[in-house]
Amino acid sequence: MSADRAVVVGGGLAGVTTALELADAGLRVTLLEGRPRLGGLAFSFKRGELTVDNGQHVYLRCCTAYRWFLDRVDGAALAPLQDRLDVPVLDVAHPGGPRLGRLRRSALPVPLHLAASLARYPHLSLAERASVGRAALALRRLDPADPALDGVDFATWLGRYGQSPRTIEALWDLVGIATLNATAGQSSLGLAAMVFKTGLLSENGAADIGWARVPLGDLHDTLARKALDAAGVRTELRTRVTDISRTPEGGWRVATEGDSFDAGTVVLAVPQREAHGLLPAGALADPDKLLDIGTAPILNVHVVYDRKVLKQPFFAALGSPVQWVFDRTDSSGLPDGGQYLALSQSVAHEDIDEPVSVLRAKYLPELERLLPAARGAKVRDFFVTRERTATFAPSPGVGRLRPGARTDTPGLFLAGAWTATGWPATMESAVRSGLNAAHAALAPLDRHREHPLQEAV
Repeated sequence: MSADRAVVVGGGLAGVTTALELADAGLRVTLLEGRPRLGGLAFSFKRGELTVDNGQHVYLRCCTAYRWFLDRVDGAALAPLQDRLDVPVLDVAHPGGPRLGRLRRSALPVPLHLAASLARYPHLSLAERASVGRAALALRRLDPADPALDGVDFATWLGRYGQSPRTIEALWDLVGIATLNATAGQSSLGLAAMVFKTGLLSENGAADIGWARVPLGDLHDTLARKALDAAGVRTELRTRVTDISRTPEGGWRVATEGDSFDAGTVVLAVPQREAHGLLPAGALADPDKLLDIGTAPILNVHVVYDRKVLKQPFFAALGSPVQWVFDRTDSSGLPDGGQYLALSQSVAHEDIDEPVSVLRAKYLPELERLLPAARGAKVRDFFVTRERTATFAPSPGVGRLRPGARTDTPGLFLAGAWTATGWPATMESAVRSGLNAAHAALAPLDRHREHPLQEAV
């Protein structure tokens, strides 16, 4: 009787995706989430009159799985893409004074679509710009799925192709830190090659940037819950799973602190350490590999000014500890007259545990260096959000640690951005993992359903 029932543990993007896809295939699905909301690590909360995202999340046009998710929850119009890639990059450490450059594409085919922008990019010398072209052509020849690439760090490879420390800082790390949450020296060449080859060297508009113009909670919680309800998914919030075990009939029993749920299919869509603690014996040949997948922090600094200090929707910074700055004024509901900026600080190991007072003393003067209009502006509010385990660390060798969706035990599957999707820890990877887990679960049930992403595995 439980064969057509499924339990999904975890209500982040991976779990919501899994639940929707299983329900759409006709299974009776229960989604269990320990928090009082859906959305995992991409969520919103209230702070006085503001609705605040815990961190700035963006996606690219090449993120086909996350775009599918937005369509599935009827949220695509609320997180539009740029018409054309355009990233302002401000260097405040240039000897001649602050210098603004832009990374933007043209309508030309790949790789010429970035050639004009790179030729005018003021943060690199003429020789450095020429070297970027040679490295990009070499990147196009790499296969990100080649296991040999997993054991090499990206910085070593870039060095082989003549990339100077300045080129790595002003271009490769500018993009890589934001997408991988690691510097080139900390990143697997396989994952770095996937990011750059897919985002910059696959299709003309692949790297166009999209972001939510509403609070993330509107997308990942409110609209997701509406879609789950419409699909017939039973969603239980504030429900922490304590144990997963076999039933005498060969199915699964998922125990919570106050109840239990029987099902023929169980999907664990939780972080790797939590999955390790819930996996029954024999589910993976070497479950301790999950504990070897490291994590990396992201710090978000939130500043509310009494006036407008930034005209652009976002920019990236060089020569400053500030990395990326986004205008979140409209999406947060800030009343007229002020401006709310969010600083997204990846690879934040040095700052993640610093007191707010220390971070305030560090970042407010930096914003004044970057934004002259901020000098003399009153700071209405300053606060930080910390995700100490925001992503898995994309270190060399991590590929051999990431498991696929299937376990060694029939009926039990894994999902999460940390599983073997081929992508770094992004919203895209989370959704892909959910689709992979759902379709792996449907195959033995003869519930054949076309995969939304034919290239997924």
